[in-house]
Amino acid sequence: MTHPVHTPVVAADGGLFRFALAELLTGRASSMRLELTDAEAAEPWLTRLVGAETSLAVLGHGQADLPIRPELGRLALLLWLRRWWPASPSLGVPSLDPALLDLETAAATAAVEDIAEGLLDGFEASPGELFDTAIADGALLAAAPPVADEVRDLCARLAAWFDGQDDVVRAEAAVEMPARLETAVPGQRAYALAAGTDPVAPGEGVLAGGRASVDWARVPPGILDAAEETVTWRIVTAAATTRLEVDVAGAFADATLSAVATHDGVPFAEVSLALGAGRFTGAAELDEAASRLAASIHSVHNGRIGLVVGVAAEGVTGTTAEDRAEVVMLVRARPPQDRTLAERAAAASTAEEF
Repeated sequence: MTHPVHTPVVAADGGLFRFALAELLTGRASSMRLELTDAEAAEPWLTRLVGAETSLAVLGHGQADLPIRPELGRLALLLWLRRWWPASPSLGVPSLDPALLDLETAAATAAVEDIAEGLLDGFEASPGELFDTAIADGALLAAAPPVADEVRDLCARLAAWFDGQDDVVRAEAAVEMPARLETAVPGQRAYALAAGTDPVAPGEGVLAGGRASVDWARVPPGILDAAEETVTWRIVTAAATTRLEVDVAGAFADATLSAVATHDGVPFAEVSLALGAGRFTGAAELDEAASRLAASIHSVHNGRIGLVVGVAAEGVTGTTAEDRAEVVMLVRARPPQDRTLAERAAAASTAEEF
């Protein structure tokens, strides 16, 4: 089964639209796959989207490969960017500003509603909710300067859409945004790579240690550098205690994170991680059983210790190093003309910095 990182999706009311990531990122997408989950709920918008004849055929088979609707493809790509974009200065992939992504996703969601009303009933966020998030706490004003003209255009489109929905408050907020942009001060979202774990204190020794990579599926989006082997861990022993120390380099923002140590896949210790200077770090004392396990591994090389950052539950479908490398390659090769608003802003900001 293809991992979701390779398959942008739009969850419709009663169906799923799936797209090939490589095709969306390179602007070559010509088809989309529709899989129905509730034919009765999907029928009204499906007829509006593809016509009565094709709708009957799709309803009969429960799925179909359809010619792409650019509005749906754009929304799928933006949703994918919000979840899976592999930001990593060390890999040459800049961070994308969440406010710009929210604004463009609001406009894309409204465009999908226009081509097939009801398709997004019960969707994860309405255009209004996405717009509210984008402008909250001045986030859009801080992000907009590199692409101010495009932000004005999107706000104008959203203002007209909100007005058509009789959403007067949001329409007025969108109309006012261009004037507020005149005095906006650019913000910056970056981090500094920090050194690894500190030297051990006198009288202490390292029982075990290693490096690990962050599985993108187990952590919130936009928090950590997407590069491989950004995690350093070690088990330190002293006279009266044994502790697990973890360092995760490359932090863009704060989040509630933890790291779980495993022995042959079975968890035996957990460390809460706190945001520091460009990294997350944490340490936890091991209980007696975990300490004995660490000592036995050290002395007889019995089994293998692993380190998982983020959700360690077995139900999570994790990404592999191959998954991540393929996505980074596709993103780095992305044609400039196909970039989203947030990507263009990031490219402009990077050019200004250097």
